[in-house]
Amino acid sequence: MKITLRQLHYFRALAEARNFGRAAASVNVSQSALSMQIRELEDHLGVTLVERLPRDIRLTRAGRAVLERGVRVLDEAMEIEASARHEGLGAALHLGMIPTVAPYLLAGLLARFRAEDITRELRLREAMTADLLTGLREGRLDAVVLADPPPAPDLDARPLFEDRFVLAGSRARLASVGMQPEALRPAALKPEHLLLLDDGHCLADQALEICALDRRQTRLDLGAASLSTLCGLVAQGFGLTFLPEIALRAETAAAPDMALRRFAAPEPARSLALVRRARSDPGRWFDDLHRQLVAVGAGLLTEARARVP
Repeated sequence: MKITLRQLHYFRALAEARNFGRAAASVNVSQSALSMQIRELEDHLGVTLVERLPRDIRLTRAGRAVLERGVRVLDEAMEIEASARHEGLGAALHLGMIPTVAPYLLAGLLARFRAEDITRELRLREAMTADLLTGLREGRLDAVVLADPPPAPDLDARPLFEDRFVLAGSRARLASVGMQPEALRPAALKPEHLLLLDDGHCLADQALEICALDRRQTRLDLGAASLSTLCGLVAQGFGLTFLPEIALRAETAAAPDMALRRFAAPEPARSLALVRRARSDPGRWFDDLHRQLVAVGAGLLTEARARVP
């Protein structure tokens, strides 16, 4: 028997979870199947990789050495798969975007893709930041677009552009805020007036951080899953929300009664970035993708800043 990538994958999951049950759940197999693969790996190598404790596991000295080399092997295998996908003009590009970005950048990106290379296929996954990072690290995604990505040694983040926030609501609601444009600051807003996206959306977390608030201080937890839902509500006077500039074109068209105001300088903003695995080959595809995203964003920002000076 030879060492398999599956065995190394299961062993890495076990080392990270430190528990057979949790490790099995993370790789979607039964605990007995995972345990059998670990045992077979140990038998083949002739060493004990883990000390089996009542509610935990501990890597042995040999286990630590195998894990270090096994992770390198798995990373290399993922890069072989990713590189193979990009061989030839018809190769698909697997891209992930957070939900508060995808609806606004995707149409322009696809148009630019088709104009430059009609044979190129783009496969998009829209998901929360944590899920996108998992997909990227596991090789299921080639790159992801995130807002303020956390620094990590295994990731390479290339800045795209700064996306400022404006305050959105009905005209009556915005008039009730009472502050002059030069004095309108997020921290001065009444928390009971704010409507935010559901837990897990980085845009909601950023808005709370900007205002130095806890979600429990907001007036109404609607569990809204999209900016479009929030914009429809605030346009009817149900509260106020933060709207990123790249969303202005789409959301003002869908909710024409919605009014907008800019915050005083320095305006609150998020920084969007294109992220790949640091060990992956950036190649021309990454540079092309970055250039296209920057161009799409620039067009949306220019329009937004003309619409709301």
